[in-house]
Formats: sequence, structure tokens, C-alpha cells
Amino acid sequence: MSLQKTIKNRMVCQGVGVHSGILSKVTLLPAPEGTGIVFRRTDHPGVAGVIPARFDKVTDTKLGTTIGNVYGVKVHTIEHLMAAVSACGVSNLFIEIDGAEVPIMDGSAAPFVFLLECAGMVVQSAPQHVIRVRETVRVDDGDKYAELRPGVGFSAELEIAFENCPVIDRQFYSFDLDAPSFKAELARARTFGFRHEVEYLQANGHALGGSLANSIVVDGDRILNEEGLRYGDEFVRHKLLDVVGDMALAGAPLFAQFRGFKTGHALNNRLLRELFARKSAYEVVTLHARRAAPLIKHPIYVGGLAAAE
Repeated sequence: MSLQKTIKNRMVCQGVGVHSGILSKVTLLPAPEGTGIVFRRTDHPGVAGVIPARFDKVTDTKLGTTIGNVYGVKVHTIEHLMAAVSACGVSNLFIEIDGAEVPIMDGSAAPFVFLLECAGMVVQSAPQHVIRVRETVRVDDGDKYAELRPGVGFSAELEIAFENCPVIDRQFYSFDLDAPSFKAELARARTFGFRHEVEYLQANGHALGGSLANSIVVDGDRILNEEGLRYGDEFVRHKLLDVVGDMALAGAPLFAQFRGFKTGHALNNRLLRELFARKSAYEVVTLHARRAAPLIKHPIYVGGLAAAE
């Protein structure tokens, strides 16, 4: 992680959006040093289609994470792709998409990890910048909470609780983020929902692309997917996958410990906004081959790298 990385080869995938049901194509392209992760809507040419993947560009957190720009152009459901990009250590990447929603694929991040592995990685010459959390930052919503504490690298632990659903009940999981552990422990965990909620959403024009091929569906005390679960605790693992994707919107890798209870996209985004609102709570550092040294403040890093366009 001491140097920035991009992908070696252009890669393409396509699929339906879980909420829109519309087919879209995603193209991953190498990007120069210092670019960060940038979405480009090809159906909106020029600057109107450009949306940096950052916490301050999040416009909606219902049913997924949506980013947008001042032109009103948006990209929905980016969290699984962003989790894969972050876990694979990609610093700079252009993500072109010809529609408004990232394909759901199989409901997990595994297809995107595979795509990035096929693309290959190129180590660039510029050093990697990271955001090091210096003070504990926490946000609450009733009994739910999410917090970041000082740490080395990025680690996360999460507990979920569905007391009225015996299939899920309470689950806890923790892990340290790197590409092998993400691929083995989280990447294949699929999104999930409840049958009555899915039926309601579809009746109201949402979840139009959702199916048993890309989601775990729970009905009372049953899992409707014939193949069952990929992990015994797949539900909490998927929620942690979402955390990785949402934290990737910090604009650079986080050196922090994440802890959460029943958190979701809204609380995750609030946590990043709270972190960058407190200047004493973080610092940007440059990783060198042998050590990490504090980086002299530069306008591009003001607000957690949020000034770069």
C-alpha cells in the first residue's frame, strides 16, 4: 500500500440494477495518479457525467448508497463495487456506466473482485495517501451506532439484531481488511431482504431487478433460496461488506477501527461526515516504503480529500 495503484486492463461487465431492473454496462478503466475513484455516466457527456466517489457526494442512502453531482446526475447502489475496489487496494480508477444504477450481479461483491483480478494491477510511482483517525468519532440513531477509533490499517466489527426473525437473530463478525481476507470472508456475502418487504417495494416501483438469483429472501423462519446460505452468518457479513463500501467513500484508505451496531448506509455516511467535520479527529499521511510520515497539508486534502475534482 505504499504506492498508488490502478488497473492494468480495461474490463467490462453488465447486468440489471436491483432497484430499477434496467440493464446497464460498467467499464473499469485505468486512471492517472491522484485521480481517486471517479464515476462517469456515459449517457451524460462531459463534466455533467462526472461524479467522484466520495462521502460528500452521497445524495441518498435509502435502499443503497447513491452519489450525485451539481448537475443532478446520479449513480445508485455503488456500495458493492466500491467495497471490491477498496479491498483490492485500487487507488485510481475511472468507472464508466451507461445508466443510473450499478448492476447487482449476484448480490455480492465477488463478481467485482473477479473483474478487478482479471484486470490486473499496476503500481504507480506516486506514494499512497491515507486518512489516519486520531480521535474516536461516533454517531447514534436510537440504539444504532457507528464509530471510528484510531487503528493501524482498517479493521471492522459489527453486530446486527433481528429479534423477530429467528433465521437471522443476532450476529456478530469482525475482520481486518486486506484483499485475501475480504475475498474469503466477505466478498461472497449477498444482499438480503424479507419477502413481505420485497413484495411491497416491487408494488411501489422498487426492487424491480431483485430475485432469488441476486438476493437472499427470508420468509418467516425460512430462506427461500434453494441453495441456502453461502456462510452460516451471511447476513452480518454482507452488512460488513456494505460498511467497507461506504467507508471507501472517505476518498483515501482509512487507518481506523470501525465498530457498529445495526448500522446501515445512512449512519455510515453520517459517520464520515462527522469525522471530516472535526479537523482534530484525523490527519492525512503519506505512506513510504518503510514508514508512514505526516503529510504537509495541501488544499487537495482539505475536508478528507474532498476538494479534489
